[in-house]
Amino acid sequence: MTTSVKNNFLPPGLVSNLQEVLLSRKGGSEDDPSKSNDDSTQPSTSDAVEANSDAECSKPVVLVTNGDGIEAAGLTFLVEALVRDGLCNVNVCAPQSDKSVSGHSVTLRETVAVTSAEINGATAYEVSGTPADCVSLALSGALFSWSKPLLVVSGINKGSSCGHHTFYSGVVAGAREALLYGVPSMSISLNWKKDESQESDFKDAVTICLPLINAAIRDIEKGIFPKSCLLNVEIPTSPSTNKGFKLTKQSLWRSTPSWLAVSANRHPGGFMSNQQSLGIQLAQLSRDASAAGAARRITTQKKNVEIESVGVSGKNDSNRVKKYFRLEFVDKEQDDTDEDLDFRALENGFVAVTPLCLSQHNESDIQTTASEWMNAALPHGEQ
Repeated sequence: MTTSVKNNFLPPGLVSNLQEVLLSRKGGSEDDPSKSNDDSTQPSTSDAVEANSDAECSKPVVLVTNGDGIEAAGLTFLVEALVRDGLCNVNVCAPQSDKSVSGHSVTLRETVAVTSAEINGATAYEVSGTPADCVSLALSGALFSWSKPLLVVSGINKGSSCGHHTFYSGVVAGAREALLYGVPSMSISLNWKKDESQESDFKDAVTICLPLINAAIRDIEKGIFPKSCLLNVEIPTSPSTNKGFKLTKQSLWRSTPSWLAVSANRHPGGFMSNQQSLGIQLAQLSRDASAAGAARRITTQKKNVEIESVGVSGKNDSNRVKKYFRLEFVDKEQDDTDEDLDFRALENGFVAVTPLCLSQHNESDIQTTASEWMNAALPHGEQ
């Protein structure tokens, strides 16, 4: 008897078990025509579906988020690869739009909208909030049927998150929020360079980091994955020619913030700002007209009622000065030559893996623990 795994969408082990059950029910003989036609020996469709469902439920849950938004190529290629591998149940909860430099901000005193999203093989939602919002909501038990996945993966981000950029980074914040909940996590970024990088680089980045993710899934279940830290994975600009994994330390590197004054006439948001201002003025006039009409009606109906003021008082903005500025980060040369720093290893073509912890008092122990784990999980990676 032959069974096509592809057509039945059943794991090979499950197919083998079903074959053994069928043979045992037939008494070990397939030549007896009286038994071969016995319907009771045939597994029903519902049995196969139930068995397949049980197999899916037994898989560990991995939550994927990012900072670039749910439609970003880095997240799309990563989720597709995880689903294709079939080692885990993939769930996605990611920002609706780009929140890559939102830091660890959360949304308070405002309603967050959540919409289901279509990603083949995964349960996915897009959230009108930050990466920290997404992970916090996902782990709260209010959105998914589970409240604690085995692993949270945040990425793959378009642009590096080395050094002090971890404080600005939305992708790192997603992983850090998971760590606050006690869930193992990692953030992944690609050192994207304008006019040099291309979308296909994300596919190569996925190929590189997938063994690390699978090793984490395996070792978390064994209880030997590093605790009290997240792993910040930085993939070099040319992923396919990387020199291997390297355990690194967080540097003090940061781009130089540069605030540029922008003309209101040239600023892309200037027109909208002017239109919004005009809209406010028109709304004010509408309210005044409505109030005046109401006053006339009241005066007509009740002669003894006097209306002293029908306008709504407001601030005079004619003397207020409004200016526009735009923040840009400018790369600068770094003097630090320590080869074990995250940005230096990244520049040298390594996949930099930096353990980040919530308390600086644990940094030494975390480095040792992460180093031991990487040596065991990735024996061919350079440490």
